[in-house]
Amino acid sequence: MQSFSYRANPAQVVFGQGTIAQIESQLDTLGVSHPLFLSTPPQADQVRAIAATLGARSVGVFEDARVHTPIEVSERALKHLKSKKADGIVSIGGGSTIGLGKALAFRTNLPHLVVPTTFAGSEMTPILGETADGTKRTLSSDKVLPSSVIYDVDLVLTLPPRMAGLSGMNAIAHAVEALYAKDANPIISMLAHEAIGTLAKALPKIIEMPDDTQARADALYGAWLCGTCLGSVGMALHHKLCHTIGGMFDLPHAETHCVILPHALTYNAPAIPDVIADLRATLGTDDPARTLFELGKTVDAPDGLKDVGMPEGKIDETVEKAMSNAYWNPRALEKEPLTKLIERAWSGAPPS
Repeated sequence: MQSFSYRANPAQVVFGQGTIAQIESQLDTLGVSHPLFLSTPPQADQVRAIAATLGARSVGVFEDARVHTPIEVSERALKHLKSKKADGIVSIGGGSTIGLGKALAFRTNLPHLVVPTTFAGSEMTPILGETADGTKRTLSSDKVLPSSVIYDVDLVLTLPPRMAGLSGMNAIAHAVEALYAKDANPIISMLAHEAIGTLAKALPKIIEMPDDTQARADALYGAWLCGTCLGSVGMALHHKLCHTIGGMFDLPHAETHCVILPHALTYNAPAIPDVIADLRATLGTDDPARTLFELGKTVDAPDGLKDVGMPEGKIDETVEKAMSNAYWNPRALEKEPLTKLIERAWSGAPPS
């Protein structure tokens, strides 16, 4: 018999098509009268249109959310929020926007409503990662767990197929690592396998048939489950490497996760034979890491970290930084194998 501890994170979730119409009723439930909307620059027009449906109730849109949640952006947004006397936060977008919303919620304790438009899964976690001076640090707090989440399949129908694929791979990474986290448990493992299997089937369909509404709905459902997994158990080597590399070189978030995923799984495989056996069944393959590598190719992921801006001469420094203040991991962190891992991920070689 396995002994374990399981904690369910609280959040109201609305899932379906056309569910954005429930935004006002969700704000009423949260007791929010004058929300500030958050967005990245490319999504500003879409978010302004949604905010406009609330009329004078909305205090406007802060549209400068950035990848890796730079602290200086969070501080500017906080000043803007206070100047508008907002009593709630609405984040509409992907991980960058949701991260900014979490940073504001952490600093203000205000209710936070999230409307995801990618498959990143950040909306279901109490985890905040912020970047300053080239270092990304994470914290976990109930203060950053969104109060309510609206999943609207209509809002991901226009997500470009490659972006859908990359954000979906980012989500899969959350679920894979949840299987071997220090506080892994059978409830989360059950959700993780459901999520991994669902996304692994949905993402190629989105690439092949971008207008496949059911595939988009399946991917959004899978991303929800992946985020739930990440939000319920700890992180290990995969996330440590992605946080280290992303913070050091300001690399794109989803692409970095997609490249690192099969290599981190390969590194840990000798220490987690039961997890690998279960992944073989879920993915229908003898080699889960290689299958995830090939799935990345299917969604047109970068060949390696070299293609997203990581300099080759910084590999040794990256390994040293990743090994300092390391997250718990099922296999001990060793410099030489980690260096080989990063070298392969940098060059675009398959996991080995």
